[in-house]
Amino acid sequence: MESLARQVAKTLTLRVTDHAVIVVTCGDARLDNRKVKDALGGKGRMLPGLEASEITGHPVGGIAPFCLATPLPVFFDIQLKRFEEVVTAGGSTHAAIRIPPDRFAQLVNAKWVDVCKDT
Repeated sequence: MESLARQVAKTLTLRVTDHAVIVVTCGDARLDNRKVKDALGGKGRMLPGLEASEITGHPVGGIAPFCLATPLPVFFDIQLKRFEEVVTAGGSTHAAIRIPPDRFAQLVNAKWVDVCKDT
């Protein structure tokens, strides 16, 4: 049985070249630098927590790719597609949402990409 941590849709806020983006991955996934560069056009650097919170409008630990304070491009890693449902932060540290990944991607106008290391 797979770990439930994999089913967590982890939201990462990155700076790629001079643009901020959101990347949603499986909870236990790690970004692959080469794949990030190929898919997003440059090296991805994590935004500091305070900057991520300010740009998204959500507190660290509750950052989600919806209801953003600043419109940002959103990318979903293809590994999320293997689950019927994922669990994501609901915009606060005390809220979570269960949702099918395809529906989740549709709601936030996400583009599917391959940016994580193979598991």
